[in-house]
Amino acid sequence: MSAAPATSGNLLSALPPKIADALFGQARVVELAPQQTLFIAGDAGDGCYLVDDGLLKVHVVSSSGGERILAILGPGAVVGELAIIDSAPRSATVTAVRTTRLRFIGAAAFQAAAAREPEVYRHIALLLSRRLREIDGTLAASGFLPLQGRTARTLLNLAEAFGKDVGSGRILIRQKISQSDLAAMAGIARENVSRILQEWTRRSVISRLAGYYCVEDRAALERECEQ
Repeated sequence: MSAAPATSGNLLSALPPKIADALFGQARVVELAPQQTLFIAGDAGDGCYLVDDGLLKVHVVSSSGGERILAILGPGAVVGELAIIDSAPRSATVTAVRTTRLRFIGAAAFQAAAAREPEVYRHIALLLSRRLREIDGTLAASGFLPLQGRTARTLLNLAEAFGKDVGSGRILIRQKISQSDLAAMAGIARENVSRILQEWTRRSVISRLAGYYCVEDRAALERECEQ
């Protein structure tokens, strides 16, 4: 992950169409309602999923009940792929943020598909290596970036994954993300995120349009990440 959790819509977790079809062309469809859990940390790793539509959050919960969001995954993203590699239990919990449609492939079916299309392994290895680099960035950011920088990086990552240029350099994040989820992604208290967002709204760095965040001044957010 970069300086905030991984965010995938058309980004790093997506597979090329040919590979996605080879793996998930005959996969079982799974549908989740908002806030429904796909799997929890410790569950058996019996396969992986491709997100066709919707939004998922990958998160962990501390013994005190605090939540940290590790990734936000949208259409085209693959989730649970580590289980295909090592057959170990799930390392995090995955929950639907809104109504989500996925396709599931079990471990045996994955191995059979990969035997027919060996390029699958190269793409899975690329996906995992990118995520490892992102994690390195996240650890560095958590140690060095101030609260504003962590919040700015979270918004920039969301804009990169789910953003649409709506003119004059403004980027609309086409997913509804709550302040609580932003805080859990940035790894800071919700009250701090609220205060930072209010200040940025006052300065026209960001805005809120019908429940969606819009980056009004990307350069200002990027400067926050450099401090």
